[in-house]
Amino acid sequence: MLIGYARVSTADQNPDHQVDALRRAGVAAENIHVDHAGGAKASRPQLDLALQRLREDDVLVITRLDRLGRSMLHLITLGADLRERGIGLKVLEQGIDTATSEGRAMFGMLSVLAEFQRELIAANTRDGLAAARARGRKGGRPSKLSSDQIELAQRLYDAGDHTVAQIADMLKVPRTTVYGHLNKRRVDIAPITQEISVVVDPPSPTSRTCPTCGYEPTTRAEAAHQRADLAVTWLHADPDHRGTVTSRHHCRHCEPGQPAFDIACSICGDGPILAGPLADQATNGNLTEPVQRWLMAAGWTVTPDLLCPGHA
Repeated sequence: MLIGYARVSTADQNPDHQVDALRRAGVAAENIHVDHAGGAKASRPQLDLALQRLREDDVLVITRLDRLGRSMLHLITLGADLRERGIGLKVLEQGIDTATSEGRAMFGMLSVLAEFQRELIAANTRDGLAAARARGRKGGRPSKLSSDQIELAQRLYDAGDHTVAQIADMLKVPRTTVYGHLNKRRVDIAPITQEISVVVDPPSPTSRTCPTCGYEPTTRAEAAHQRADLAVTWLHADPDHRGTVTSRHHCRHCEPGQPAFDIACSICGDGPILAGPLADQATNGNLTEPVQRWLMAAGWTVTPDLLCPGHA
């Protein structure tokens, strides 16, 4: 079967010329996938869907190589993956067709280049870490927030006039990023152990006391801030029952630190936050089965898009 893929960089551009070329090459209209995405990091859901549909002896048809890969490394790796799965590739404008001996040779080179690129990246990473350690520096991902932004976030949070979600939206970062920086400066109070059933209603809007650590605010501004914090649902792995997820609500004094992973509805961007091991397991955006079961029990739709109960 022929599966076609086309891409244009923005919603304003017209993919019709690519679609027409794919149809002239014999691709049925229902087998053509089109993405409107630009940039190396842009999400390409239709490409992901096309790759999922491809089976051994199928052929992926595109008009040009630059329509397929996000980067040279991505293109090389993708080509090697197609070859290993027994899937052909046909590039119309550049005359590449793995049905020919020249095309098969090109695919063979892609796998060699992919392995070389991986080894080169690993070697450069090792060299960079060694040089950093020699200068007394530690490796790791740089902060998404500058020191001034972190200070601003803390001031807004302490003032009690903005929720973490509002601060995150203001700074154009996920909620988990803001939580991570605020956690570094909070006063640690040992939380009281409290397991909550799988589906939990948020605390009452009038509730002042944290159900997890028992902290009660002392001022009106702090109470308003705490109500906003307690409206956020945190999902934890149940230490007593493997494969089970429990939900809790935290105030600023007992909210979990990093790692944390923000589950966001595709429409409104709201949702619970994964903490601890659950966040580690979701670092690539893949939600584990226990988390998916919790979401579905709470009224979420998990496939093909994440949708909260209000938008499911």
